[in-house]
Amino acid sequence: MARTYPEHPAFPEDGGAEQTVWEALRDHLPDDAVLLAGTALQDGPKEREIDLLVVWPGLGVAAIEVKGGHVIRADGQWWQGSGAGRHPIDPVGQVQDAKHTLMALLARHGLAAARTRTAHLVALPHTYVPRDWDAPELPRTMLLDRADVADGGRAVHLVRRAIDEHGAGHAPLDEPAAEALVEWLTGGFPSQAETLAVAAQYEDHLDRLTREQAHAMRFLDAVPRVHVVGGAGTGKTWLALEHARRRARAGERVALMCYSRGLARYLERTTATWPARERPAYVGLFHELPVRWGAAPGDDADPADWEERLPRELGDLAAQRPQADLFDAVVVDEAQDFGDEWWPALLRCLRDPDRGRLAVFSDDGQRVFPRSGTAPVELTVIELDENLRSTKQIAQLCGALHEGVTRPRGWAGAPVRVVDVPAEEAVGAADDVVEALLDEGWEPGQIALLTTGRRHPMQVETVGLAGYQEYWDGFFAGEDVFYGHVLGFKGLERTVVVLAVNGVRDPARARTMLYTGLSRARVLLVVVGPRGYVEEVGGEAVRKRLGDAWEWGLGR
Repeated sequence: MARTYPEHPAFPEDGGAEQTVWEALRDHLPDDAVLLAGTALQDGPKEREIDLLVVWPGLGVAAIEVKGGHVIRADGQWWQGSGAGRHPIDPVGQVQDAKHTLMALLARHGLAAARTRTAHLVALPHTYVPRDWDAPELPRTMLLDRADVADGGRAVHLVRRAIDEHGAGHAPLDEPAAEALVEWLTGGFPSQAETLAVAAQYEDHLDRLTREQAHAMRFLDAVPRVHVVGGAGTGKTWLALEHARRRARAGERVALMCYSRGLARYLERTTATWPARERPAYVGLFHELPVRWGAAPGDDADPADWEERLPRELGDLAAQRPQADLFDAVVVDEAQDFGDEWWPALLRCLRDPDRGRLAVFSDDGQRVFPRSGTAPVELTVIELDENLRSTKQIAQLCGALHEGVTRPRGWAGAPVRVVDVPAEEAVGAADDVVEALLDEGWEPGQIALLTTGRRHPMQVETVGLAGYQEYWDGFFAGEDVFYGHVLGFKGLERTVVVLAVNGVRDPARARTMLYTGLSRARVLLVVVGPRGYVEEVGGEAVRKRLGDAWEWGLGR
């Protein structure tokens, strides 16, 4: 039985026509469907009303015009009543106009349901119409007569068929979009508690999927030198952490490292919560290890420090360290960031450079730095091919940019949103998006605004005033909107990501930059920037996926 709004409608005095159709649909629609009676619409000076409106998650929307009494169509005209009381009516024109008014209002208010399949029907609960009858403006499959209404199951079947065969729009109506539509129609407002609850439900599901990766642990334990390859969202970082934990618990001295500051801080904070016997001996940046062993810190203004000097000094320092300071196992996350010169130095950090454990986790699709490094040893390759960290819509869009096959395992969620503005306006528009999301009920700490070109002024200011460690600790505190750059956010994620496509420094890396930025979102993704450019970089597959996206005008 469907939910109804109002729960007990006050129907007009029409001989019970609307109530009869309402009861038939109410009793036979599925439990997740919603049936609304007397939906009034105001579009400027234009007033319209939909007698009955069906909101059917997973399918679409149907507007139904009900006409009681004796109704006929003759000489191209609809008539109601009989004898001297007969008068012309236009039920098809009425319901079409009301449906179009509804869809225009939905689009103006930025509701995802504006793109869903939407059909109109006419119900004549007191009139029999032959099954083989048709009219140019109203196929028989869009009409419910007395026999159809009496058999409520057939009435519901015809509603489904009308949406499937005649519905305008192409996007299915997912549950969040259906609930947002119903809230708007019934005079409510988006509930912050509900928004957060839905997001939490999605994220719990994604976390459960990630933990299922534990079955891969037996392969990692069995193979001393392994390369785990997988697209964004396949759970590589979780596996890297768990592998390092298991090796430390087994009594080995472990180094867990990466290249990006943000990811390194995440690894440090996570491992700090583990029991002492399970913590790796070293957790952090590759370049910080030689500094701990006595090298001079790197200079951000001198790329040669990071690309050449520190890797070289790490190898030299490792050769001078006592065996007690070296490692039985090295685990590298986001290994595609490492350069060719770094690997020999890293291997020298092992107590047994030839047979010591090495576990490498990488995604070539996120090779956003201008270097290409490969570990100079033979590694057993394990491929991960399931996206466990994002909703289906986000995973499918990211998959369109990835060379390999990554199957989405997340639930269907909200459609990706697109704000089509020039690159030079992307950051300002992204700020507007953040304000709109906060108005929708999202918590500030759930949102990250990432740029592809110049850094956001808030990121520049925060790093300049507080330094990198406090900047990243602010991200992990999860209390405020985070402003970052795609280059520094690899391996990290947030519930909602607003990606400002404000240019790319190196056009050759545009595709990997987009892929990396898009894949940071778990539940909701908003792409802000020149849509044509995104589609050009992504190709036909991305163009097709963005065809299902929600074009968000934001009143611009």
